[in-house]
Amino acid sequence: MAKRVIITGADGQLGQCVKQIAEKYPQIHFTFVNKKQLDITDVEEVELFFKQNNFSHVIHAAAYTQVDKAEVERDAAYKINEKGAKNIAKACEMHDMELLYLSTDYVFDGKSRKPYTEQMETNPINVYGASKLAGEKAIAEVCKKHIILRTSWLYSPFGHNFYLSMRRAIENKKLLQITTEQTGTPTNALGLADVLMKIICQEDKEYGIYHYSDACQATWYDFAMAIECKVLGDNKGYIQPTEFFETKAKRPEYSVLSNEKIKEYFDINPKPWWKNLIEL
Repeated sequence: MAKRVIITGADGQLGQCVKQIAEKYPQIHFTFVNKKQLDITDVEEVELFFKQNNFSHVIHAAAYTQVDKAEVERDAAYKINEKGAKNIAKACEMHDMELLYLSTDYVFDGKSRKPYTEQMETNPINVYGASKLAGEKAIAEVCKKHIILRTSWLYSPFGHNFYLSMRRAIENKKLLQITTEQTGTPTNALGLADVLMKIICQEDKEYGIYHYSDACQATWYDFAMAIECKVLGDNKGYIQPTEFFETKAKRPEYSVLSNEKIKEYFDINPKPWWKNLIEL
């Protein structure tokens, strides 16, 4: 059966990555919408849009993602990440569409020292993480056919992300101090886009929460050093370690995600993060 997939947040990092790989999936008809084309916070606009179109799947990638700014724009973060997600979920339930929702490792508090599984307790320590968790709960309450996919430390050639910021700074020979006190997994968003297609193409699936990131773990300092080596062919000393790096929003000290469930249910085996970085 032909699949008709709509992607919200088309101008964001993941939306652009799906556009990049779309031609690999001729069996899927893609529609991309940005916030000007669809205001996800307007329930009537969402209902009318989905009534007028015939989709089988929704990749809900539209989100408020500015972690520090969310601390002072709490209402805006919740309006997009909770209310917007609930509006999309209602439309999916009404029209029997499958919903794939992108969430984050920041739903955890970072106190664990072993990879977080889907069953472990959530406890966000910043507004962004709390608003995304609220979106998860709203979707689970409203839409039966949902996949909540938590991921971590996304980067790609598109949008605003750590990789592009580091690359520009290194090319301009800026000295950078990068924290060694946060551990997670850098994840190539192009790979995540392929994972979403694999989930959509699998006919029989168990709905619910899944984790996906690249394999292995790193600190932000490790990731920055790897980027410097990729850009310059070696480490030239532009990246310096620091234990303390103050930000408005708290970040989890440890947010490595376990990929065991997605391996079992979807036969997805992530490559080490540094291999995906080299191949970018």
